Amino acid sequence: MTVRTDERAPGEGMSRRRRVLVFGGLMLAGLMSSLDATVLATALPTIAGDLGGADRLAWVSTAYILATSVTVPLSGRLGDLFGRKPVCLIGLLAFLAGSAACGAAPSMGWLIAFRAVQGAGAGLLTGSMFGLTGDLFEPRERARYQGYSAINFAVATVAGPLLGGFLTDHASWRWAFYLNLPLGAAAAIVIVAFLRLPKPDREPRVDYLGIVLLGAAVTCFTLFTSRAGTHHAWTSPAVPALGAGAAVLFAAWFLAERRAAEPVVPPRLFRDRSFAVACAVAAVGGATGFGLATYLPMFFQVVGGADATRSGLLVLPMMLGLLASSLLAGRYIARTGRYHRLPAASMAVSAAGVALLASVDAGTSMLAAGLFMAVLGFGAGLSQQVVVLIAQNAAPPRDLGAAGAGVFATRMLGTAAGTAVFGAIVTNRFAAEAAGRVPGDVPPLRDAVRPEVLDALPAPVRDGVADAFAHAFSSVFLSALPLLLAGLAAALLLRHVPLSPRGGG
Repeated sequence: MTVRTDERAPGEGMSRRRRVLVFGGLMLAGLMSSLDATVLATALPTIAGDLGGADRLAWVSTAYILATSVTVPLSGRLGDLFGRKPVCLIGLLAFLAGSAACGAAPSMGWLIAFRAVQGAGAGLLTGSMFGLTGDLFEPRERARYQGYSAINFAVATVAGPLLGGFLTDHASWRWAFYLNLPLGAAAAIVIVAFLRLPKPDREPRVDYLGIVLLGAAVTCFTLFTSRAGTHHAWTSPAVPALGAGAAVLFAAWFLAERRAAEPVVPPRLFRDRSFAVACAVAAVGGATGFGLATYLPMFFQVVGGADATRSGLLVLPMMLGLLASSLLAGRYIARTGRYHRLPAASMAVSAAGVALLASVDAGTSMLAAGLFMAVLGFGAGLSQQVVVLIAQNAAPPRDLGAAGAGVFATRMLGTAAGTAVFGAIVTNRFAAEAAGRVPGDVPPLRDAVRPEVLDALPAPVRDGVADAFAHAFSSVFLSALPLLLAGLAAALLLRHVPLSPRGGG
């Protein structure tokens, strides 16, 4: 692969102080959108009481995630075509408009609709952040700054539910949305005042067919992974219909992209080994790191007897491990310029963490469980931002945004798929284990994980449920090991390609 060194990054004409200020504004915007994916976790019961429509409550979160999943892969290519600053600002304005509307929502239906607007804005923001970081910093320095973005994820995961609960108890759940307005205004002022980028020097040719097909495919896939096994039984006709629809639409999208003048995610990128490996590692990391993390608070509630707030805090070791390794990986790349062994290290350390977590049972101390989670988090963080850097370094400058957003979207799809598959495993294994360990009637898993149901059970039944869930939990982590080993095999194929000054090959 030939690395071109004669192209200047669009942000090279800006002073370092100006670039750092802009990055600070992007971090603020990213934190705001990340928090909104988690802040309502503890406020949803109160929202249902105020607005009614409890049967549609899950859509408050699903609408946000769905809209974000659709717009993230689009944002990179739109930024390549029209400029990342306008796409970023449009995303920010959409997010703020959605926030204000959510705070004033008069009914559950309107809240769901406005959450979709919020999610669409968040997707445009997220994809723009990767492209803008590529514009502002050369790759070695970019690695360090992309590592900082892990702070947003760690803070949002831990602080989001706590903040939502605090605002709900001491003010109103509506302030979880209104709080975005001053934060977003500050981010917008910084971006408008300090970000100076030249306009793209090519005529935009929008791939409308690719956008429609990809949006429909991601919608089907997200609904499939979020509804199967929860709102629809796996035997329900809706589940295979959504899965088949996603497969057909993704295939149609890929075929359409081969003929498009400016495809959303150019198929030629996948012919580059570095980009293909980055996508594979991102998908595996999303499934095993973030997909498995979904069930950790559930474990502490059912097996350890922790309440919802405490169980959320107990995942803090994993977030700290992820944050530490993301920052260390960024500094390592900035100092040495080498990165190609980090994805393999990520898969290997994550596999060790998964194997350790598979040994956790009702007798495991919280300290030991916390250390095991920290190992898994450390492994996940070694590749979280590195895969974006690898993808951007493999792409030509004209595809920088599409490459970064594409690999991030792959991780989101991996997370969704992992959450669904591991959820099916834990549900089936719990039913099998509970049949032999729980005296009397066995409550279904969706009831067994509710604290009020657990507290009402007789002590022998409650102990049997905890023991059955601990064994089911172990099966879930063991099932993740082959996936991580496959990710390790793919990561070992990665070759070292020097980081180009521009970040594109």
